[in-house]
Amino acid sequence: MTDETPLAADLDRRRRRLLFRATHRGTHESDLLIGGFVAARLARLTLAEIEALEALLETPDPVLADWLTGREPIPPESETPLLRAMVAASAHPSGRNSS
Repeated sequence: MTDETPLAADLDRRRRRLLFRATHRGTHESDLLIGGFVAARLARLTLAEIEALEALLETPDPVLADWLTGREPIPPESETPLLRAMVAASAHPSGRNSS
């Protein structure tokens, strides 16, 4: 028997699913950009950030890759603090473990 509450178990399940989705995007570059960001921060994400990440990962891979690399501007309705942090981490991969 574990001391884990149902909410904690649900969050752990969501985190594992997010990590898988972030590291299996379809292209190696996206796996590195998105997966590296998520892997470095996943344990510290708040519930609101987990929800934002779940919504962000619904974005088609080519669109998200264009936003992360700056090839296309992020539409205002899609810009979130989490996405801005992901863009910053993509621009400065050596700082991936910060924030």
